[in-house]
Amino acid sequence: MFFKSKKKEAEASGNGKKELLYRENIQVGCKADSQENIIRAVGQMLVDTGYVDQPYVEAMLEREKSFSTYMGNELALPHGVEAAKKEIKASGIAVMVFPEGTSWGKETVKIVIGIAGVGEEHLEILGVIADKMLAQDAAAELVEGDVDTVYRILSGKE
Repeated sequence: MFFKSKKKEAEASGNGKKELLYRENIQVGCKADSQENIIRAVGQMLVDTGYVDQPYVEAMLEREKSFSTYMGNELALPHGVEAAKKEIKASGIAVMVFPEGTSWGKETVKIVIGIAGVGEEHLEILGVIADKMLAQDAAAELVEGDVDTVYRILSGKE
């Protein structure tokens, strides 16, 4: 399993904690666009599902200006700068898949995963995704998969 299931824990404790990934935060078959537009789109998904407040999207763009969030293996993990932590309401991710690839600075990416992590959770999320994506077959399966495939791989749920 990629991420621990927090839904059952949340239900048991009654705190209603959000899951890290919802199917509505997965877009497959995306067409190439500018890096800024992609960051805005993935960030807006995080806003729309209540993970972050709107200013976090600008913080994601600011992070990209300071250093690239390209991780290798056709993967980018945009996330906000440290100063934007106050804009995060819950840890979550949003995924965009570009089967034909899209430009990310000097690189080409096929998978963009926007990340918002409460406290230090973003480091754990970044690490787990990076480790998972080092396997070429996992990346290929995500690129070729539908929403349910992407959800299963990244959440460990059916």
